[in-house]
Amino acid sequence: MRIGVYPGTFDPITRGHMDIIRRGAKLCDRLVIGVTTNPSKSPMFTVEERMAMVTRETQGIAGELVIVSFDSLLMDFAERQGASMIIRGLRAVADFEYEYQMAGMNQQLNDRIETVFLMADVSLQPIASRLVKEIAMYGGAIGKFVSAEVEVKVAARVEKIGRKGS
Repeated sequence: MRIGVYPGTFDPITRGHMDIIRRGAKLCDRLVIGVTTNPSKSPMFTVEERMAMVTRETQGIAGELVIVSFDSLLMDFAERQGASMIIRGLRAVADFEYEYQMAGMNQQLNDRIETVFLMADVSLQPIASRLVKEIAMYGGAIGKFVSAEVEVKVAARVEKIGRKGS
């Protein structure tokens, strides 16, 4: 069985993430979506809230999808999942430089797990969770970047924590 891991913070899950999930699910028998916390990022949502969003958003996608939270080295997590590949999305040259370095480090940690890069759909390349949150915090419309359900969740969270520029 070919198992792939698609890791991310998914804070919030975007149309870009969904594109990579749909396409990544075709490359393996089981796709494990690893929801993690990145210490360099300030999450808007808890891990549990992000897992619930990912679970809801991925319903109906063909293939075996498993949503799991983790707080460890990616390669240790991938090994525990029995993965043979890590799936990563690329949007721009800046992404490539970072991902290339990470893939090299991950290969040094575990050379039995390959990193597979998927180019984001051209129409989705500018989407980044960080920018979605920033737009929402300043009262901008984010419906082009996330599903209607995620848009409602983000709006509710912004309302709770307070909008900037008001």
